[in-house]
Amino acid sequence: MADTTHDHGTSDGIDLTQFYQVFFEEAGENLEAMEQKLLELDLSAADDEELNAIFRCAHSVKGGAATFGFSDVAELTHQMETLLDKLRRHELQPTSQMVDVLLEAGDALKALLARHQGSGADAPDTSALVAHIRAMAEGGSAPAPAAAPTPVAPAPAPVAAAAAVPGGARAIELRVGPLEHPEQADSLAELFKEITNLGTIEPLDAGHAADGIRRFRIVTTTSDNDLLDLFTFHVAREVMQLLPMGPGYGFHEGAPGAPERSAQPEEQGYGFFDDAPGAPGAPAADGAAAPAAPVAAAPVAPVPAAAAPKAAPKAEAKGGMDSTTLRVSVEKVDQLINLVGELVITQAMLAQNSHNVDAALNQQLLSGLADLERNTRDLQEAVMSIRMIPMSMVFNRFPRMLRDLAGKLGKKVELVTQGEATELDKGLVEKITDPLTHLVRNSCDHGIELPADRVAKGKPEHGTVTLVASHQGGSIVIEVRDDGRGMNRQKLLSKARERGIDAPDTMTDQEVYGLIFAPGFSTAEQVTDVSGRGVGMDVVKKNITALGGTVEIDSAEGYGMSVKVRLPLTLAIMDGMSIGVGDECYILPLSSVVESFQIAPNMIKTIGNSGRVVEVRDEFMPVIDLERVFEVPRFDFEKSSNIMVVVEAEGGRVALLVDELLGQQQVVVKNLEANYRKVPDVSGATIMGDGRVALILDIGSLVRRSRH
Repeated sequence: MADTTHDHGTSDGIDLTQFYQVFFEEAGENLEAMEQKLLELDLSAADDEELNAIFRCAHSVKGGAATFGFSDVAELTHQMETLLDKLRRHELQPTSQMVDVLLEAGDALKALLARHQGSGADAPDTSALVAHIRAMAEGGSAPAPAAAPTPVAPAPAPVAAAAAVPGGARAIELRVGPLEHPEQADSLAELFKEITNLGTIEPLDAGHAADGIRRFRIVTTTSDNDLLDLFTFHVAREVMQLLPMGPGYGFHEGAPGAPERSAQPEEQGYGFFDDAPGAPGAPAADGAAAPAAPVAAAPVAPVPAAAAPKAAPKAEAKGGMDSTTLRVSVEKVDQLINLVGELVITQAMLAQNSHNVDAALNQQLLSGLADLERNTRDLQEAVMSIRMIPMSMVFNRFPRMLRDLAGKLGKKVELVTQGEATELDKGLVEKITDPLTHLVRNSCDHGIELPADRVAKGKPEHGTVTLVASHQGGSIVIEVRDDGRGMNRQKLLSKARERGIDAPDTMTDQEVYGLIFAPGFSTAEQVTDVSGRGVGMDVVKKNITALGGTVEIDSAEGYGMSVKVRLPLTLAIMDGMSIGVGDECYILPLSSVVESFQIAPNMIKTIGNSGRVVEVRDEFMPVIDLERVFEVPRFDFEKSSNIMVVVEAEGGRVALLVDELLGQQQVVVKNLEANYRKVPDVSGATIMGDGRVALILDIGSLVRRSRH
């Protein structure tokens, strides 16, 4: 058995550190799910299933933390469970303050787990938080009038009723089932062999199941809840019961001749912990709680039975999901994508060389190359889809942030999300999160008005921030929209002039709105910890532009504003059009290409000294001669550029003057800046089938060049 230096890493014979990573990942997922459900909770009419789901999230974290010896995490989640248990049993009414403190507890748990993972951060002091949660739970210990039918006071405390055993241990009965495969319960006995201080276990049914139910006698000092947490690794929690040791006849309930049991509920799985406030059998807090027991005695038995069928499908669904997913490190996926990229390059080389092969003599070879091309594209799409993750991964972090920010600003804001299933490359998701966060904060701080101001303008008291993700062509468009005050054109112009920015009145609305991207530009009247320092929007645009994306702003004063971020779907492999200029080959992103045509003499008009335009269906477009831009040497002086390719980006179109169109193909994008240096008007490079390096043109940069 492997040694470990962790104090809580070994449990007398079994090394638990090998399961740490799985626990941390699952705990993180449970905390995210709990936060999401808390934010969606309707305080006026809380749904029982929602409260149960929140309780299960906290319970799962607590169970794992107790198993691995993270006592600080277990203590905090224990108190959270106590409060949540009273909420789901309707002994307490959920309030906004309770949600706040539970969200704060979730943040503290994330910090504690990060420390246990080795982040190096200091452990947060949770003593005040624990006391706060405990006070909230105890403050509502007296049952509300509506809760009279619900309490489960008759349920016996398992520890109190367990048979005493010399040495301080206790004897209890474990009942497992009904199970489709009863032999599955034998794995529980194996646990007692692996974990030596757990106690002893022996079958009460001689190893034979009756109606799929197995029964065991356990002698242990471990609490019921810790036992169940361990057993849950092998058997679903819903089919396990820990009962006080009875007469020991070995009969199952309902069997002919079985002795009658005392009046007690059939299940003990209410989720209570030893000595927890409000646990069944615990001393009543005051005299008022005692008379509720006879009233609750009659309806209590059906409650667990009704709850069990609901819980079972969830367990099955979870098991099914676990069995069909696989956790793989990002490094392995990136390595796979790089290999597929090399395969794409090799396939392109074979395809190019096959043009010189006699089709009549090598029909089978050409057929195989065609299959290779098709399979390579399918493989590339399948591999790329592995890196694609839904935008919900980004959107899910904003409800909490917006709730906290709105509370700080004294505003009422609702978040609406659309298109959460839209997928984006993982590398882009990680880089777009910060810009989107800044845009959402800006909408809440600058855009949404205070409730009184909104009512005075005839608007609803609650403002709305909307996040929308959608596919458009070869790009993904993410829109941040609000129904706030919008932007004031004159205010933007005056602020720009104060900062020495040239801002004539003849500027279009889009150009005026674009002024907010100037470094240090801010319209805030005062500097706060939220905004007003003039840092942010210029960085937002810079980061998005670095990803090959664009930002578009639209606004209507008094009605709100919209910021659209347009990004490529992936940064690894793209469809491109290869063009020839002289002896050089360049790649245009196919998503930016609008059309191409051959020019006739006198189609190009000269404006001023150097500007040239071409008329395309009653629209004049700037002409960019790539031969001049990249100073391409020309050895065939008789040849001239007579083909126009119209491309668009950042809301503008330009016509590129090229020699020839070489074809359309998939290209593997290589980072030119990392391997060489930043080149103007170039976004990357790729390796062609003949081994040459071709530059991928930055269409946005070329459009900006034409404007200046």
